[in-house]
This record gives sequence, C-alpha cells and structure tokens, in this order.
Amino acid sequence: MKIYDELTARGLIAQVTDEKEIRELIDNGKATFYIGFDPTADSLHVGHFMALCLMKRLQEAGNRPIALLGGGTGMVGDPSGRSDMRQMMTVETIQHNCDCFKKQMSRFIDFSEGKALMVNNADWLLDLNYVDFLREIGPHFSVNRMLTAECYKQRMEKGLSFLEFNYMLMQSYDFYELFQRYGCNMQFGGDDQWSNMLGGTELIRRKLGKDAYAMTITLLLNSEGKKMGKTQSGAVWLDPDKTSPFDFYQYWRNIADADVLKCLRMLTFLPLEQIDEMDRWEGSQLNRAKEILAYELTALVHGEDEAKKAEGAAKALFVSGGKTDDMPTTVIAKADMEAGKDILSLLVETKLAPTRSEARRLVQQGGVSVNDEKVTDVYKTFTVSDMDEDEALIIRKGKKVYHKVKCGE
Repeated sequence: MKIYDELTARGLIAQVTDEKEIRELIDNGKATFYIGFDPTADSLHVGHFMALCLMKRLQEAGNRPIALLGGGTGMVGDPSGRSDMRQMMTVETIQHNCDCFKKQMSRFIDFSEGKALMVNNADWLLDLNYVDFLREIGPHFSVNRMLTAECYKQRMEKGLSFLEFNYMLMQSYDFYELFQRYGCNMQFGGDDQWSNMLGGTELIRRKLGKDAYAMTITLLLNSEGKKMGKTQSGAVWLDPDKTSPFDFYQYWRNIADADVLKCLRMLTFLPLEQIDEMDRWEGSQLNRAKEILAYELTALVHGEDEAKKAEGAAKALFVSGGKTDDMPTTVIAKADMEAGKDILSLLVETKLAPTRSEARRLVQQGGVSVNDEKVTDVYKTFTVSDMDEDEALIIRKGKKVYHKVKCGE
C-alpha cells in the first residue's frame, strides 16, 4: 500500500486541493512539504502530536519535511478555533518556546543533511516593510472572501481584531517564501487551517504562476466531537516535566472505548492489518487495545524505557497483582505526622501515585481507603491520632493492601 492510500485508510486526510497531483507527489517521494508550529507554549502537546506523526510517515516514504517555527506569526496569534484573542507574548518568550520545540521535534523527525529542514518565519516576517508588504501582497486578497472563512466567521460576534485579521496574509506569505527558498510545493495542517492554506496556494499561483498544493489532517476529536488531548488539569504535553510519562500513558489508557481503534489508526505506526484485527475485539479485550495504544504512543514520545515503566506502574496500581509483603514500607517521621499529612501527599510519598494529579484521581474515583475506611475527600489530612495500635496507617486501593505507613520516632 502506498503512502496516500495508507493515510486514507488511517482516516488522516480531511481535504485536499488536488488529489491526483498530491497522490503523485507523496507516493513518489517528490513532496517538499511544511507544517507550521506557532510557539504558544514551552512544549508541544497532543494537538501537535498527530502533525509530527504525519511528518514522520511522509519522511519515511521519501518526502522532505520542513518544520516551520512561528517566531513571526507567534507575534500575532492565530484566531482559528479561538473564542477570544490570544495573549501577547514577549520576543524572549517566543524564542524560548521555539528552542523547546526544536528539541522535541528531533525525537520524531530526522533533521540530518538533506532529510528535513527546521526554519523560523521570523527570518522573513520580522524584516518586512509594512507598506511594501501591503502593496505586494494585499491586492491578491479579497476582504469579502476572507470574511467567509470559518476561522474569521466564528469570531465576528465577539470581535476580531485587525491584528488577527492579518494572520491569513502572513501564513500565505510563509508558503510563498518557502516555495521560493526551498522548493516547498505542499502545505499540511489541521482541518481548521484550510482557508489559510488556500490563501497560500492562491498567492503562489498569482505571484509566480506556479502550482502548489495543500492537504488538511483530520482533527483529533473524541466520540463526543471534542478535541482530544485535554484533561481537567489542562493540556496533555509532550514535555515529561509538564505531563509525566505515566500520566501521558494513563491519558491514552483511559480514553473511551469508541475512540481507541481510531487513535490506533491515526497515531500509531502499527500495521493496519493488526489494527483491523482489533476491530473485532469486544468488552474486556478493548482494555488490551487501550494498553497497546498507551504503550505505543508513550514509546514514541518518551522512549521504550519510559513506556515500560509507565506500563508497569499502571499494572501495579490498577491490576493489583503483587503480595502485600513485596510492597515497600515507608517510614514517616512522627513530627511530620503530628503536623499532619494530606492524603495526596501520602499517596505520592508511598509511590501509590506518581503525581498529585494522579493521586487526586484515585481518591475521586473511590479507589483509596485508609485503615479500612474509604477516603473520598482529596483534602483529608492524617495525624498521629489516626494511627492504629501498631502506629501505622494501612493505605489500600480497593481491597488490596498497598502500603503500611509507620510513624517513626
């Protein structure tokens, strides 16, 4: 199966400008394509993850990716998918975020000589003369047509700033520059970028008389139609200091049954035949599919070692296979217990939970008891007076004893 058919089978393609030409280019390794990443934070997140996986797939098929860092467009902010204007960032913050992106992208893309490029649109956007830009680019854009774009229409009621209105021109200019500098003939992006991408292909046609192409990737939505990669505590990040490998693993392990096969197709590099076989799985078998998904994605982002650790920790917490005697005993100083320890701190210190957020989830789901009494209050604090006659707190998950926390002298 060639790469275009594989992308189709995995449900990744949303819209294309010219299917025949795009198929010809990417199937034969003739595409030099780019995907833009605006540095809105100091880490990439799950929303970027599918774009990185697409770049990796296309590179493995012989095509050349360009990762475009938005050091220039980040100064303005993309209004797509936003209900309000993005917070303005300083030049220093934007540069720091770009540096963070570079490190993370290198885990997915081979940037060795001739294989891929990483460039920053600040190199051309920040030096533009405003009047010259208006005279050169402005005549090729119809305001009436721009206002019909979905990214602008959804903002009209609450207000669209003139700053953001310029974003489509800037993104279109990026494609125009990349076409001239590096022979970039294709742009890929999320389906919410369609109008901006068409602006780029049209600008190249009008200014240079050449053809360029665009393809959007299906947005990663759950069965309820909401963007995936969000939790109650915020985004699921690729940076292990912002979202631990364990929490990253658990996010995918806990997705809805209706979403697991779609995510396996869109995000993993498992053969489609293997995933099609899982399509027949039902009931508890779907939990195994979720474990496979969680392991594969954690290994992609954090490496095999971290994936194995996360898988092992998840089984220790939720499968509960080991004997009590094999579990570690934590000694906590009496003075600390007299002052009081909250349940979340105890769960983290005894390694029942890797983070306070995971500890909170365990408590909220009714999975923790202390001295045979279920704890549902995440703010519950224990002191020496809560110790039993052996001066210990017996912390349990469900019916299994996990830790005995002794009060040391």
